[in-house]
Amino acid sequence: MTTSRILPAPKIAALSIHFLVIGGGIAGLSCAVALARVGHTVTVLERQTDLHEGSCGSRVAPNLSKILYHWGLEKDVRKIAVKSGGIELGISSTGESLGVHHWDDEMLREARGEFLFMNYGDIRQLLHDAAISLGVKIRLGTEVTSIDPDKRRAKLANGEVVMGDVIVGADGVNGVTRRLVLEQEAVEEEPPTQRYNVYTTRIPRNIVEQDPELAPLFDEEFKRLFVSYGSGGCVIAFPVGPDMQELAFEVYTGNDGNAREWGEEASAKGLAAACAGLSPRMQKLAKLSPQAPQCVAVLEYAELEDWVHDSGRLLLVGDAAHPMPAGCIHDDAMALEDGAVLAKLFSHIRTEDQIPNLLYAFQDLRQPHVKTVLAQEIRDIDFMSLPDCEMQQGRDDSLRTKRDAGIDVMAPSSTEEEMPQWAEVKFVFCYDAEDDADNWWMEWGLLRERARGTDVALGFVEPVAIRQGVSKTTL
Repeated sequence: MTTSRILPAPKIAALSIHFLVIGGGIAGLSCAVALARVGHTVTVLERQTDLHEGSCGSRVAPNLSKILYHWGLEKDVRKIAVKSGGIELGISSTGESLGVHHWDDEMLREARGEFLFMNYGDIRQLLHDAAISLGVKIRLGTEVTSIDPDKRRAKLANGEVVMGDVIVGADGVNGVTRRLVLEQEAVEEEPPTQRYNVYTTRIPRNIVEQDPELAPLFDEEFKRLFVSYGSGGCVIAFPVGPDMQELAFEVYTGNDGNAREWGEEASAKGLAAACAGLSPRMQKLAKLSPQAPQCVAVLEYAELEDWVHDSGRLLLVGDAAHPMPAGCIHDDAMALEDGAVLAKLFSHIRTEDQIPNLLYAFQDLRQPHVKTVLAQEIRDIDFMSLPDCEMQQGRDDSLRTKRDAGIDVMAPSSTEEEMPQWAEVKFVFCYDAEDDADNWWMEWGLLRERARGTDVALGFVEPVAIRQGVSKTTL
């Protein structure tokens, strides 16, 4: 992929330092792109060699797309993304449509982004190419076996030692960096709670459209997200890829014992069994994919109190800091927001002793917002998967009433308030991570600098060699 020229950041750090990023998923590559934009040196160490390994469909909400656009990647995004027109809600057991919602133009303008469908591997490749264009060093097929945060170094499986000024742990919930932070707390991490599995696969468009009943899933004009409510699970489908080449198909079900790691093939029989009691259309889709599905556990982890190691030189981001439920809408968005906020904070670095304060500022900024989004994600899965009950019946009847009246299913009627689930969604869509970081700097960062004796009005200027990007710690 040829990447468009990354737009220059409005502020370049006076002191360029070397960030060693462990993990090359969305979180690690987002940090790499964002930090390089503000003048820092970045090295990424990634165990995988294939950026598309374990790829699945991704729903890209406006709070994610706005950052990619702000970085200058809009043209590249449009080459690989499908712009969504809205949602169609339905019942998975019967195939009944409960109505549609068109994305609100006013809300999208306020959010300064769009709702898109993309492949996870394509987002990763986009960020990889953008990072390379900014001079980031990315080492694929590189396994990190241990880390010494105090000495800011990582030891590789081949015995090599790599050093940096700051280590960013983006190696996931089972990675070495999260274990280091947990060890300093001297407590055993509680096992995560699992109530669901999610099956995910991608089905080529030319196969889907051979069946007249399934062909409407590729609507050239509306490009809708299909969300079908079920009892104890739900189904999500949406088109992905250039020219909508594939249909992403996701089925949430109870814990059926078939969960594996991302990238590992699961049983096609398991997916078929998960759809056995659903509508004929769902059962057809479950049997159409020419590739084996993936099946991963939807896990809820206890909140991690510390994201910063006591050394003040190791920070956790992405799933290493705040694991999101598999298949949720904001998993990639939270990871990308992490990179954007980290870079905004470190665009203000002038002296090396600021590093711990800026890392803790990142934690203070991100923890409350991610906690809010995580709770919303769990509520949404539960809401879509309500068992047969009075609440479920009220949900469906309310939507049917609006559908029959020709009203947008997410819009409040004259006798009711806006659905609380939709109000929460709009809040997250309109959230701007970079603005949040800028506001923190104006409200608290400048006060800290003044307390340190820095003449903020005149500014602090480092030696020319450092301003030009020479790190004190090199490979």
